[in-house]
Amino acid sequence: MYNSTVLEVAIGLVFCYASVALITSAIYEAIASWLNLRSKTLFNGVQRLLSEDEGSDQTLLLGIYNHALANPLGTGTAKKIKEIKTKPSYIESKSFAAALVDTVQSTSGDFVKLRQDINGIKNDQIRQLLLGMYNNSSGKIENLHNDLATWFDAGMDRLSGDYKRDSQLWCFVIALVLAGIFNIDSFQLFKTLWQHPALVQQFSSSAVASQDLGAIQALPIGWSIKALSPYFILGWLVTASASLFGGPFWFDLLKLLINLRGTGNKPERASDLPADSEKLRQSVNTDNEVLDLRNSIIELHSVRSQNDDSYRPIQSEERW
Repeated sequence: MYNSTVLEVAIGLVFCYASVALITSAIYEAIASWLNLRSKTLFNGVQRLLSEDEGSDQTLLLGIYNHALANPLGTGTAKKIKEIKTKPSYIESKSFAAALVDTVQSTSGDFVKLRQDINGIKNDQIRQLLLGMYNNSSGKIENLHNDLATWFDAGMDRLSGDYKRDSQLWCFVIALVLAGIFNIDSFQLFKTLWQHPALVQQFSSSAVASQDLGAIQALPIGWSIKALSPYFILGWLVTASASLFGGPFWFDLLKLLINLRGTGNKPERASDLPADSEKLRQSVNTDNEVLDLRNSIIELHSVRSQNDDSYRPIQSEERW
């Protein structure tokens, strides 16, 4: 399998998908930054979390986005939602909890009066939620902040899932447009990469027809005089779908395939071996040296016993 056509085709396809995924991600990030998608998504998520849609009382939403902890770059002077010019792309849960409590309470630091302020909230769902958290806080504002932060994190987890699905749809559309512009047909790409080694071998062994030479020099992507057909569209869809795995996935797979095609990982040097392995090697060498020394002494005693009758000979079973 090493250096085979199958491996070469796999490397070519993976490299193509990685490139498309990288370009798609860069284009999407530029569009998201230009359209402020993250800040708009967060604003809509907080709006749904507080149940303050357009046309209803949006006092809590306005107070949070006027708070310096939730919106550090904002002016804090907006009287209406439409007057908020700067919206953050991220709000920390603890900052949201502190901003919400400061917006609800009329007297800062008065935890007892905070219950009356919560009862003054017009939205029944939010009022019941905050009253339940207030009753479970054991009279400590820190416990109330922790419960609010947990509630906010749970809502942001759902919002992150929605944003990821929307971003996947955007990336698919962008990748499909790229595949159509450059005619990145996965099936044509596979066919070209599969036939390329055979064409090169034919070129090196005999004369090649003009169309074969053109096939070698032609890129596996791009437009030709061939008419558009559903086969091409299906190849674009495969390319766009493969790009959704993301650039990191394809580049990691490309690295794995390149290592597989090569000689593999180089063997470890003695200096790179673990300390236990080095100690074991030294122990084995020491045991071998002791064994050789004892056998030499036994041989010496055997020779002496042959020359001296008074010397007790070494028995064979005493040898190692």
